[in-house]
Amino acid sequence: MTDTPAPTSEATPIRDYSPTLNLPATDFPMRAGLPEKEPKLIARWDEMKLYERLRQTAKGRDKFVLHDGPPYANGHLHIGHALNKILKDIITRSRQMMGYDSNYVPGWDCHGLPIEWKVEEEYRAKGKNKDEVPINDFRAECRQYAEGWIKVQAEEFRRLGVEGDFKNPYTTMAFASEAVIATELLKFAVSGQLYRGSKPVMWSVVERTALAEAEVEYQDYQSDTIWVKFPVTSEATELAGAFVVIWTTTPWTIPGNRAVSFSPKIAYGLYEVTEAPDGNWAKVGEKYILADALAEAVFKQAKVTGYRKVAAVVADALAALVCAHPLKGLGGGYRFDVPLLAGDHVTDDTGTGFVHTAPSHGREDFEVWMEHGRLLAERGIDPAIPFPVDDAGYYTADAPGFDGRRVLTDKGEKGDANQAVIEALAAGGMMVARGRLKHTYPHSWRSKKPVIFRNTPQWFVYMDRPIGKGPVGDTLRARALSAIDDTAFYPPAGQTRLRSMIENRPDWVLSRQRAWGVPIAVFRNTETGELLPGPDFAHNDAYAGRIREAFLAEGADAWFADGAKERFLKGFVEDTAAWEQVRDILDVWFDSGSTHEFVLKGRPDLKWPADVYLEGSDQHRGWFHSSLLESCGVNGVAPYKTVVTHGFTMAEDGRKMSKSLGNQVQPQDVIRQSGADILRLWVASTDYWEDQRIGKKILDANSDAYRKIRNTLRWMLGTLAHYDGGAVAYADLPELERVMLHKLAEVGAEVVEGYREYDFKAVFSSVLNFMNIELSAFYFDVRKDALYCDPKSSLKRRAALHVVALLYDHLVKWLAPLIPFTTEEAWLERHPGEASSVHLELFPAVPEEWTDAALDEKWEKVKRVRRAVTGALEIERREKRIGSSLEAAPVVHVEDKDLLAALDGLDFAEICITSQIAVTEAPAPDGAFRLDDGTPVAVVPKLAEGRKCARSWKILPEVGSDPDYPDVTLRDAQALRELAAGA
Repeated sequence: MTDTPAPTSEATPIRDYSPTLNLPATDFPMRAGLPEKEPKLIARWDEMKLYERLRQTAKGRDKFVLHDGPPYANGHLHIGHALNKILKDIITRSRQMMGYDSNYVPGWDCHGLPIEWKVEEEYRAKGKNKDEVPINDFRAECRQYAEGWIKVQAEEFRRLGVEGDFKNPYTTMAFASEAVIATELLKFAVSGQLYRGSKPVMWSVVERTALAEAEVEYQDYQSDTIWVKFPVTSEATELAGAFVVIWTTTPWTIPGNRAVSFSPKIAYGLYEVTEAPDGNWAKVGEKYILADALAEAVFKQAKVTGYRKVAAVVADALAALVCAHPLKGLGGGYRFDVPLLAGDHVTDDTGTGFVHTAPSHGREDFEVWMEHGRLLAERGIDPAIPFPVDDAGYYTADAPGFDGRRVLTDKGEKGDANQAVIEALAAGGMMVARGRLKHTYPHSWRSKKPVIFRNTPQWFVYMDRPIGKGPVGDTLRARALSAIDDTAFYPPAGQTRLRSMIENRPDWVLSRQRAWGVPIAVFRNTETGELLPGPDFAHNDAYAGRIREAFLAEGADAWFADGAKERFLKGFVEDTAAWEQVRDILDVWFDSGSTHEFVLKGRPDLKWPADVYLEGSDQHRGWFHSSLLESCGVNGVAPYKTVVTHGFTMAEDGRKMSKSLGNQVQPQDVIRQSGADILRLWVASTDYWEDQRIGKKILDANSDAYRKIRNTLRWMLGTLAHYDGGAVAYADLPELERVMLHKLAEVGAEVVEGYREYDFKAVFSSVLNFMNIELSAFYFDVRKDALYCDPKSSLKRRAALHVVALLYDHLVKWLAPLIPFTTEEAWLERHPGEASSVHLELFPAVPEEWTDAALDEKWEKVKRVRRAVTGALEIERREKRIGSSLEAAPVVHVEDKDLLAALDGLDFAEICITSQIAVTEAPAPDGAFRLDDGTPVAVVPKLAEGRKCARSWKILPEVGSDPDYPDVTLRDAQALRELAAGA
């Protein structure tokens, strides 16, 4: 039966019966028009105060809290923002409909370089100098800039269909937020975890500040590489007069060299150059100590044409060596001893088997140097770490002989330091070889320029020192690792990744040398190094209270106002001159890492800890990481129960999106062209735990899936126009209806499990497959005849209408978190009213009686036989022997007793949508149609006998036997009588 019957036979019907058919009728359009319709639905939600009603209806339920990781308020949303916020919205909507009070509070990160850098760009464009502007005036401009973008981004998030408390979001720059952030830092000072130290940190010369790992990205970079001789000065050894050779990709760090590292696990040898070209850096007769596995490669790079191994060199011999610095005497400096130190980081994969060690310029270098501090002191070596490079990338007095040389310029371009060092080494006869290497190197994710590692005074939090007066072992690292074990991760690999980062991270660097942010609001005694507040300060609570009150009233600007030092120290110390006010600001990751304190704990509509944090996989080193450390430091546990991560969005061909490639997909463009629900359907259909792709073909595929969903909803709405709401008891339902309810129950379980496990692709595919395969291609197809043509009194028709109503109700609600605009539109078709919304509903409960595995198994057999019949009829249609399946009366030979038994008592002609059908267990004749899958069913196509019904188009001998309605079947005649009686 088709939706729009029309005569196709030889006979002209006596009358047009189409007005008597119960054909679908609905105002729900086939064409969605989402770009125009969605803003109207948003306006409707605002008018009906949907957010407030959601909170009211959920009052008293258990809370489910997704804590929003704050984006930076500094630009229009990109596709990554869309993915992130849509995922969060799906979670909060689905949990709300699962029976929780699932409030979503959006937030924004407002401090730090992303904002400050933009304001500075505006200054530069106007010819203004930031340093000439009072700091609080500059901070005010940063605040204003952030406020503007918060408004823009909030509207863009809402246009995605994101529902939440956008009237009362949280921001890190709110005075109340700044007060909490500042006092959270004070807790680390009071517990003795905060300290001022000197370590090499990633430093942006362009931005003049330290960077956290989360603020860098790795890009290809071409470095100068050099092989350098370190003369052995130890005399009482057979290695006297030889050279230890190192290899480095950062020649500019050689002035900071203080040691050479080796590995006791590597086999080393003493090698002599026996043949080399005239004028070569590597001279005949010179002896080099090298890793055996790398000697050949080193001599090849050095253009040495002949060499021999003189002797093996053992680790103990290396540990006893002292070398001279290769720049010894330059500018009157570098006259100190350079010891050899054992280090686990040394390998013989590349280089020479020795690592040039500059504790000012590398984490591993620093750690090796500090690890051997006692040994260095015993050998009379000064353990002090120099500061060879300043914040602008220039060499300092700790790099004699290189006055005015610069590592990087203000624009992030390579300076003249590398070449100056190479020339000085060559002039001193300390070069062996040089080259170039293209490799990945850290760059600032804002300026996109290379960073350097430089030793600077910074503020740190200990990772491995006992917290406060706690027991040995109660360290921040130990707490964080324990908290990771107690957290659920989706995907599970996220747990391993975060654990590895916590296990291997150095002390937490908190300070930044910028203006826009929350200050490290402590004082330091310039003589003793004591901190105020601190473990030994008697007025910690009073001081924290003073900071809190001032910041609540004036924001963090209070710290930078005139007279701030005296204001905050008054009454706590006698000699304020001995105390230095710290002017550094907190890393923004501490800001966002503290949000759980002033959002989850500070709002009565939320709770602590959060049920889930969801962000991109880069946040294992960012927000997940800093939130974990901050909460473990002050609360002892993580601020979240579950961590969900998504990958990055790539272009359709798998490449990274970029303006230069012209392959960017902007969410605003997708919404303008297709609507937000199409974008949301892409999010729901993708395996977001991994990197995902987007582009025209992918969006077109999602549009096709959307059309199938919409058309199915439309058919159900049209069919339900004839439904009077009358329910049919489950026991009275025909088998086909009961088996569809079993399928619905199965899908329901998959849907709820998918939402619970954050597997939205499973939800989408489960619902889509059910709608396409079980409903459109089977159940609706079979039941259209009864729904359109049966008498109003027909149990079959009433049962089908009842089940279609149940299908609609369940499907619209299950789809609501994924495509909220379309489902709202569909819901309002059946539930009009100013206060009506599908988003105020709960997922429907599935009655246990619907589950009937035995019945489902039987009908799978029925459908198996049906597939053989439809396969045979498809050939008949293709060969034009029939026009529609109703012209057929196939003979079906079922050769399997179980399959045959499954058909017992069923109107198999109705199920196969034929006018007549014969089922037999007799052997099939040669040439009968069979499926290729080995189904023991054969079909012999035949034409139906009898006259064609002018109303339902069935061909049956009974047509003509009713004197009142001689051109229709008896069933159709009964329907016409009931219609006439009703009229």
